[in-house]
Amino acid sequence: MQFDSFDLKPEIMSGITACGYTTPTPIQEQTLAAGLAGRDILGLAQTGTGKTAAFLIPILQRLQDGPRGHVRALIVAPTRELAEQINEAALELGRATKLRTVSIYGGVGKGGQLQKVRRGAEIVIACPGRLLDYLDSKDMQINKVEMLVLDEADQMFDMGFLPAIRRIMKYLPSQRQTMFFSATMPQDIRVLANNILIDPVTVQIAHQKPAETISQALYPVAKHLKPSLLMELMQKHDTGGRTLIFTRTKHGAKGLAQKLEKAGHDAAALQGNLSQNRRREVMENFRSGKVRVLVATDIAARGIDVADISHVINFDMPETPEAYVHRIGRTGRAEKSGQAFSFASRDEQSQVRAIERLIGKEIEKRELEGFDYAVPAPKGNNNGRPQRRSGNGGRPEARSQGRPSTRSASSAGRPAAKGGGRPGGGRKRAATGANTFGLSPQRKTGNTNVNRAPRRTSSGNR
Repeated sequence: MQFDSFDLKPEIMSGITACGYTTPTPIQEQTLAAGLAGRDILGLAQTGTGKTAAFLIPILQRLQDGPRGHVRALIVAPTRELAEQINEAALELGRATKLRTVSIYGGVGKGGQLQKVRRGAEIVIACPGRLLDYLDSKDMQINKVEMLVLDEADQMFDMGFLPAIRRIMKYLPSQRQTMFFSATMPQDIRVLANNILIDPVTVQIAHQKPAETISQALYPVAKHLKPSLLMELMQKHDTGGRTLIFTRTKHGAKGLAQKLEKAGHDAAALQGNLSQNRRREVMENFRSGKVRVLVATDIAARGIDVADISHVINFDMPETPEAYVHRIGRTGRAEKSGQAFSFASRDEQSQVRAIERLIGKEIEKRELEGFDYAVPAPKGNNNGRPQRRSGNGGRPEARSQGRPSTRSASSAGRPAAKGGGRPGGGRKRAATGANTFGLSPQRKTGNTNVNRAPRRTSSGNR
């Protein structure tokens, strides 16, 4: 199937061609017909499947006809990075439509955003907190919205935005088309979807399974040896491309980026304390290749859409199995191969087991040849077991980005570190090798006829 089979307007086809799209991805193929027909959609898809174009193309097609000069489509996203990414995609896909867009999020001044809204932006991409701020203060109206998209709904739930989403619904008209996308479907998200969707077309694409193009490996290692293992791994195996490293905390991301800089790598940190201008600069440097190694937290990394990420490294194991799938989904895209390496200490073995249950296979265990796993922990170190920390430096960045509030978060950015080098393989872990930390040795395993649905006429939540 090709895009021209969907009877798209010439302006939309022009944008698709300009973006270099040739064949629809599975989620685009299965949702475009329903979206173009005005049906509600429940899409279950992980990062990198092409869902952004799956909802933008129907929006651009519909908004080509009808009035201009007011908000007709609202896209709600959990983070400013994702909001900016969607906005950029909308501008690129809709370059021939002359439709106006604006991205709305906290951490920056309100003047520029409101000016674009008042000048008649038809498409708004917003984070919940700042959007509610404008709605409550009557600086913005969404009572004429025809199309609503909730993107990364599970992440908005994780960040505590569910009450904000319910409040936003009260400002929307009951007669509208809603497209709801989520990588996972916890109970609260399922209830929300049932409340706001009417007779939706449900599409599920490779749900909760990493792409087959991603090669996964696990390095069991004591917590105090993780930095040394990372440095040696990257020094010994330079494979080119870009590397994305995940840490659990903002403090950890910043510190690790500084260590990578000192070791000579072109590295930078992406975390919640950076100003928006600094965050944008870091992402542009990563996309252009000026920064080859990006260290990020889960929250900050939402919305990262960078081609040719060759390696994803879980320096800290994620708190949930679903987050693991999201993380490693940044590599192995567009049928290209990618590598995903995870460092697991003794106290993280439960996460490893949960991940393996979710993905339905064991992750190959490896050790780095020549690395000394027997180096003892420094005096006073508890060898990787959880410990109390003072202040908030070691807490997970769970709700640092745009929490549902009427106040804008302020942040200050600092220049990130620089340097180059890439990770690579390593040999398969021996069945009785050192530092297994209770992780048993494991063998390597091989790698819908669409009509517009009736609308309810009651106001408020649908």
